[in-house]
Parts: sequence; structure tokens; C-alpha cells
Amino acid sequence: MTGRREPPQPAVMIDTFLEMMSAERGASANTLDAYRRDLGDYVAFLTRRGSGPAGADAEAVRAYLADLSRRGHAASSSARRLSSVRQFHRFLFSEGYVADDPTSAVEGPRRARPLPRSLGEKDVGRLIDAAVADVDVHEEGSAAHLRALRFHALIELIYATGLRVSEAVALPAAAVRPDRALLAVRGKGGHERLVPLSDVARDAVLSYRAALTPEARATAWLFPAAKGGHFTRQAFARDLKRHAVKLGLDASAISPHVLRHAFASHLLEHGADLRVVQQLLGHADISTTQIYTHVLEERLRRVVHDHHPMARSGDVA
Repeated sequence: MTGRREPPQPAVMIDTFLEMMSAERGASANTLDAYRRDLGDYVAFLTRRGSGPAGADAEAVRAYLADLSRRGHAASSSARRLSSVRQFHRFLFSEGYVADDPTSAVEGPRRARPLPRSLGEKDVGRLIDAAVADVDVHEEGSAAHLRALRFHALIELIYATGLRVSEAVALPAAAVRPDRALLAVRGKGGHERLVPLSDVARDAVLSYRAALTPEARATAWLFPAAKGGHFTRQAFARDLKRHAVKLGLDASAISPHVLRHAFASHLLEHGADLRVVQQLLGHADISTTQIYTHVLEERLRRVVHDHHPMARSGDVA
């Protein structure tokens, strides 16, 4: 920066900023329109306060965020507006129109992390029982029987291990063997982790494998697709929703990822340590696993209620 320049009118500032975003950063037309709306709203707020972008300070930016909140904007929406304002002020500073960037001292609104959807143990049990019944109802050797075996194997596998569906369908053919109690999983970023495999899940997978043709068993995948490659996560998601509808469950609330959340939630409900669950899920950071703290809080509340000498007498809330 070579010194202060006389700032142009706010509308010209915005146009110049958008030209830079288009030319230097390749922003799309939709992105530019969003920036224009955000910055137009911000400048209108500053104008009502009797100032403009060149005279805005950190207090003005915080006041704008407070105004967004009063107008009913969610934290995610306010955070996006603040991102636009930040980039705008950084541009003005880099171009020498202002002496500093007022957004550097402003913290963004905290976004509440949504609780993960999960399934109760009874509903998971109903899904698994229905999958077993579906296997029994079809004639051995038929295409329908093989599909039923595959669905049963995958639902048992994901609920028993907490694997991401993308990890489960892409397992190599040698991943599950009769003599192996652990499953080696390559997750996000190529990181490998070991996950215990229950006897029930292993038997379900091996039953499916035994029903495959020799050609299918010779492929590289544990769950091979008919036309090459492996079975897809989208196809399993469709199968899962179809079974949910048959049981009268809300299909919109059920997905392979919900099964993964059920695995984690049910472990914690039964006393598992959060760090252990982090390792099993393959989360690089414990903060990702902490979305399950609501389960721990409920478990601790029950412990106090059941074991504290004053709790059941009503003296402890």
C-alpha cells in the first residue's frame, strides 16, 4: 500500500470490488450477485447510521451483525454476510482507500452445530430383523436372495462398525475373513484405522460372499457391482429407505449416515468413552465427535438421578 487514496462513492466501491472478484478470483455470476446483495444491505445500514464503508469501524460492523440478528437472520446467514463484508473491507484496505480493516477485530456469530439424527435401538433392531426376514423369504440362488443378503450384510456391517457408507461399499474383497476379528479401514485423507468386527456382522458378510458367483468373488471388491466396480452408496441408501417405508418408519429421517450416528450414540449410551468413539469413527479431531455430548449429558443426568442420595427425594434437579 502506497498511502491513502480518496475513497469513491459506496456504489463505485462495490462495483470495483466485484470487478476484482470476477477478474482475479473468477467469481461466478451467482457469487457476484450474492456479494452485491450482501454489500448493498451493509452499505444501506451504514447510511442509516450516517456513515459509509470508508468511515466504518469495528463497532459499526458489530452493530450491523446485531441488526441482522434483530431482523431474524440465522447465525449461518449472518456469518455469510460478515464474510462478504470482511472481503470488501480487506479490498478497501489493500487498495489504500482506508487506513485499516475494521473487521479484523470482529468475531463472527457462533453457529450452533445441529444434533445428528439417530435411530433408537428398537428401530435399528426392526430394520435388521426385517433384513433377515427378507433373506429367508427369497429362494436361494435367486437375484432377489443375493440382493437381500447384500443389504443384510451392509446394514449389519455399518451398524456394528460405524463405517461411513462410502468406506463400507469400497472395502477390498479380503477385508472380511473368518479368522479376522478386526477390520482395516482406509478413511478420509487416506488414514487407516482398525475397527472391531462383531461375529454377527462378519457372518452376514461371509454369507453374502458365499452366495456370489466365483467370478464376482474374484473381483477386487467385497461388495462387487454387476457391471464392474463396487456397489454404490446411493444404491444402498435407496435400499435402506425402501425397507424403512415397509416398516412404517420416516424414510426422510433414515440414511446410511444415520446408521453411523446410531452406532456412536448407542455406544455412548452404554458407557463407551468419547475418545474411543472418536477413534472408531475415524474423526481426526475430538471436536467433531463432540456433537454427541448431548448423549453424554443425558447419561450423566441419569447417573446423578439414579445414584445421588438426594436426587430421588427431589432436592437435586
